[in-house]
Amino acid sequence: MGHIEIKNRIIRINSSGDFQAPVKRAAKILFSGGIIAYPTETFYGLAVDSTNEEAIKRLFLVKKRTPALPILILIPSVDVLCRYVRRIPEIGNKLINKFWPGGLTIIFEADQKVSPLLTAGSGKIGVRLSNHPVATALTREIGVPVTGTSANISGAPPCRSGLEVFISFKKGVDLILDDGKTKESPGSTIIDITVSPPQILREGMIDKSRLMEFIAT
Repeated sequence: MGHIEIKNRIIRINSSGDFQAPVKRAAKILFSGGIIAYPTETFYGLAVDSTNEEAIKRLFLVKKRTPALPILILIPSVDVLCRYVRRIPEIGNKLINKFWPGGLTIIFEADQKVSPLLTAGSGKIGVRLSNHPVATALTREIGVPVTGTSANISGAPPCRSGLEVFISFKKGVDLILDDGKTKESPGSTIIDITVSPPQILREGMIDKSRLMEFIAT
């Protein structure tokens, strides 16, 4: 029974090959309010439709995450960013041109259409354009941003394989797109550009030294 359940919930994919069919299946689950685990350039993430509040609530429950913590979103392209943030400051455009797609999460002032559940009531939203082909294909397939939170129970290390996701969440995740083990890399670097000067909240894939030229004092 355990092997059957694993087979039903995990789809083995190759991010260097054709993964269109699994992504389409995942998108249908997202449209219905489900939760998908998918590979990124850092570790596995958990995706729900970021415009579906019931799905977001379920995501918090599955991760055992406090609502006081915000959740970032992954967008399908830079072109749609203006739909989800109030404005894009000059520094935002410079950071985007330099580091997107990639491992930099930029915090903007959230547009009113962004769920307060994602912003933790802060009015700010973290946004990233991933350079992992599966993560980006998923957002493009559903046409709206997906959540970019790590696949882990809050406080536990992030999952780096599809099997780790299954062991951690079991029936809590509806489908796992398994691209094998992710590289041993840190999470995304997070910079808040809603304040002056901008603040680096977490150093990760992008070294702080590479951001300093963009931070006015």
